[in-house]
Amino acid sequence: MDQANQPTYVSKPTVAIAGAGGYVGRWFIHQFKDKYNIIALSRKKIKENPYLQVTWKQVELYSISSTTEVLKGVDVAIYLVHSMNASTRLNQGSFEDTDLLLADNFSRAAHINKVKQIIYLGGLLPKETGEKLSRHLKSRLEVEQTLGARSAKLTAIRASIIVGPGGSSFDMIKNLVKNLPVLMCPKWTESLTQPISLRDTLDIIDTCVGNEEVYGRAIEIGNPEVISYRKMLEVTAKELGKKRLVFSVPVFSVGLSKLWVGFFGESPPQLVSPLVESLKHTLTVSEELKFREKQIDYLTYKESVREALDSKIELPKPSFYPVDKVKNTVRSIQRMSNPQGDSATWVAQRYNIWLPSFFKFWIKGKTMSSGEIVFCLLWSKKPMLQLTLIPDRSEENRQLFYISGGWLVKRFDHGWLEFRGVLDSKYVITAIHEFVPRLPWLIYVNTQARIHLWVMNRFKKYLENRPT
Repeated sequence: MDQANQPTYVSKPTVAIAGAGGYVGRWFIHQFKDKYNIIALSRKKIKENPYLQVTWKQVELYSISSTTEVLKGVDVAIYLVHSMNASTRLNQGSFEDTDLLLADNFSRAAHINKVKQIIYLGGLLPKETGEKLSRHLKSRLEVEQTLGARSAKLTAIRASIIVGPGGSSFDMIKNLVKNLPVLMCPKWTESLTQPISLRDTLDIIDTCVGNEEVYGRAIEIGNPEVISYRKMLEVTAKELGKKRLVFSVPVFSVGLSKLWVGFFGESPPQLVSPLVESLKHTLTVSEELKFREKQIDYLTYKESVREALDSKIELPKPSFYPVDKVKNTVRSIQRMSNPQGDSATWVAQRYNIWLPSFFKFWIKGKTMSSGEIVFCLLWSKKPMLQLTLIPDRSEENRQLFYISGGWLVKRFDHGWLEFRGVLDSKYVITAIHEFVPRLPWLIYVNTQARIHLWVMNRFKKYLENRPT
């Protein structure tokens, strides 16, 4: 055979997917399992893998070391993680702070492994920014900024509602239409957006994988048709063959809207809240940021609905072993403003000084020659809490301590405490992970847990108001 006619073999990129068990992740795997070496990430250990081409890896995204391990050898990482469900019995912390910490973990792990690109599928942002943004849209923007803060090049794909078979957002709309003969819509449903089909979304993600033209960019995607949420309900009803009376009312509280959509849309709160809170915004594709890397024959909303309803594809589902949970674990995440840009090292050291001074008639603190930090009641020598700094997993802007002892602690081999700077040290996050209290659970949640939050809020005010 002539050398010029020899086939060219190009090694397939290795693509890791965080959130692989979700809607978009499962469809991406189904469609591109032969094009890429896919590493699907899950908190649970795989039991039965329906795709032999795909490697499933167990990961704890709250842990930098665990995330770093699973991203070894990865070229491109697709990040599909949003407001994870609670993984401990008690979770103290907002979804914004949780998402920020998880994104920072992922960014750090990608940097350590020299991952070339992170693709983040987030939401469309309105033209107005700042304080006018809903909490969820602010969080999406923070996640973008955090994922793109290190060496891995970020491609942020911003989408409105993705319409496809089994999609949670579309199922919510479909269930509202099915369950309600009369749809009394709040005025926010008159807001405009540009939904996009699952087919076109997957095509765009695929186009972005390894594409240097989209490195370091935000891209907004949607079909060219601008449509209101109310009109989406009407079109969906027609495609379902349902006669529905759809009308708007001038007043409808956000709280009542969430109850209405959640109940009749048969949708969980973590899906309903971001949608309802974002309805006050017009979420359309901006001319400057719209996707131009490939010509796409977009499906209209009507065509997307019809394709979703007519689909006969049933994706094979992997099965997993149940997570081996430690009983009565606690996670507590708090964000603190850091107006003076102090390092996490300084904040951690200051906390160890501040806490005994704050409880000066109750608690004393001591740093042992071995490096452990011990807190005791003033009249006792027995440690109530002992922390051990882990130098090889700490740095100037992240300090990690194992919870290694104390009579408040039931397990000394499990939990950890950390301080870390995020968003260019605009904030410091302090977090306790996998802490197992010794107190009986009901007593703990009504005493020690509440006291911890109160103390962290006081420390937060101290950082914000301390003199320069």
